[in-house]
Amino acid sequence: MPNRYKTGMYGQRLAEEYLTARRWTILYRNYRTRAGEIDLIARDGEYTVFLEVKYRRSLAFGEPPEAVTAGKRAALRCAAQEYVRENFPEDGDLPFPDCRFDVIAVYDPPGGQRTVEHLADAF
Repeated sequence: MPNRYKTGMYGQRLAEEYLTARRWTILYRNYRTRAGEIDLIARDGEYTVFLEVKYRRSLAFGEPPEAVTAGKRAALRCAAQEYVRENFPEDGDLPFPDCRFDVIAVYDPPGGQRTVEHLADAF
């Protein structure tokens, strides 16, 4: 396994711990479609939330949320549409669940204080 993959999974685990501590229910991890991958899909009360997790040990390449580019947002929307079609079919007429897209930014500098920033309804 590449180190980058392990690092990403570590950041995702920290984000998941953050959410479950707040009584969220994790529905899927690494939901994959042709359009792309959604890191976490969770329930927050009545909302189905599609989460992108960004983990950084350094800010040399910018703040974690800055890495959620327009292309990444478009891919996440397409993947979320597939999830909704699979899980809420109803003859093509969607009883569309209340959904939103959040970003969890985990900054974990060596020897420093870890911070978790949750950007609800990020896009």
